[in-house]
Amino acid sequence: MMNPRVNKVDTNDKYQLSLVFTNGEHGFYDCSKLLKFGVFKELKDKYYFKQAQVTNGTVSWPHEQDICPDTLYLDSIKEND
Repeated sequence: MMNPRVNKVDTNDKYQLSLVFTNGEHGFYDCSKLLKFGVFKELKDKYYFKQAQVTNGTVSWPHEQDICPDTLYLDSIKEND
């Protein structure tokens, strides 16, 4: 069975994504550990980081960076409702 996909994303100043998944769960994903790698270095620019959007069930940025939706679901810290 497939993991839930991303339905909504918000960002904060600590390079975290606030996520709502298609199953209704909420989670936080910390992007700070990605900022030193290749295409993700551009995300250090907070103005650019805040341009995160949902594309095809995952999070992406204008210059085609994206994060695997399974990684976002499995590695996010879930918020208890």
